[in-house]
Amino acid sequence: MINRLVLENLKHRPVRTALSILAIGIEVTMMLTLVGLSRGMLADVARRARGVGADIVVRPPGTSLIGLSSAPMSEKMVDFLRRQPHVTHAVGSMTHPLSGVTTITGVNLKEFDEISGGFKYLEGRPIRQRDEILVDNFYARQNNLRAGSTVHLLNRDWRVAGVVEEGKLARLVIPLDVLQDLTANPGKISQVWVKVDDPANVPKVIASLKRQLPNYPIYSMEELTSLISVNNVPGLRAFITVIIVLAIVVGFLVVFLSMYTAVLERTREIGILKALGASPLYILDILFRETALLALAGTVLGIVFSYGTRWIIMSWAPASLTQVVVPDWWGIAGAIALGGALLGASYPGWRAARQDPIEALAYE
Repeated sequence: MINRLVLENLKHRPVRTALSILAIGIEVTMMLTLVGLSRGMLADVARRARGVGADIVVRPPGTSLIGLSSAPMSEKMVDFLRRQPHVTHAVGSMTHPLSGVTTITGVNLKEFDEISGGFKYLEGRPIRQRDEILVDNFYARQNNLRAGSTVHLLNRDWRVAGVVEEGKLARLVIPLDVLQDLTANPGKISQVWVKVDDPANVPKVIASLKRQLPNYPIYSMEELTSLISVNNVPGLRAFITVIIVLAIVVGFLVVFLSMYTAVLERTREIGILKALGASPLYILDILFRETALLALAGTVLGIVFSYGTRWIIMSWAPASLTQVVVPDWWGIAGAIALGGALLGASYPGWRAARQDPIEALAYE
């Protein structure tokens, strides 16, 4: 009986019901999209690091795990690492920030091919000239580039020698010496990728390197990729928390206004129910069930919208942003939306439950 009454109340006000569901859906979409972007972009960083094919990475002293520091380490470190026991290959690379989260990598392509197996070319060929560049398929799609196209970066024009499959280094790759010259960093690199003869020897090599290079961050690839998470990126967790709080405020205000107006419009209805013997708890139960139904519908809509935002992002900006679907957050986002909605319905519900039936019946 109560559930039927709740459904009829919501159907009787279709526009307000639809707007409330839409607002809660947007609230849930905000949370799922932000978490999906955070995880997706970090997973993309980890995937491209794994794509190098190295077993160990050595970074300069004082650099963060996910840093865009240009080139603070001497290129001589590559030769030093190559001479270590059990090391079969070592290649240095330089990472230089361009705009936003976009970076360009400089690397010796011949040495990189030895450690990684090389790029998979979807179009074009390897770099042969100093003014040529490789772009991955995501960057090419986002910027409408093909092999032979021209792109303007670092205050000069580059010819796209080849479009490669994404998943290795940055989305833009040029020879290491060219990037060093353009950024006035001769003989400098950002990190060294090390290949070991046997995976079983990786801990031994890392222990030896840490004794010889005590100030250098040295990670196995498994350790590096496991550390690339939301909790290890400075400020990211706080940023997500702020967005979630704003989403809760949005949900609270929307439901509060919707329920408060509904209570005012249903003064006589509430008076009739109380005159028939309905208790304050009965009135609250009706309003809270309506709120819970709105929150549930809004959560489902938000989950559907999150697939839409992922499609938009991966279609229009695949080189800049990466969003993944986060099913483990569906319940969390739904609970947050429900909590904010029930909080927003609390005062209108309390007001409705305390209405005097005689005054309510005399209303208008």
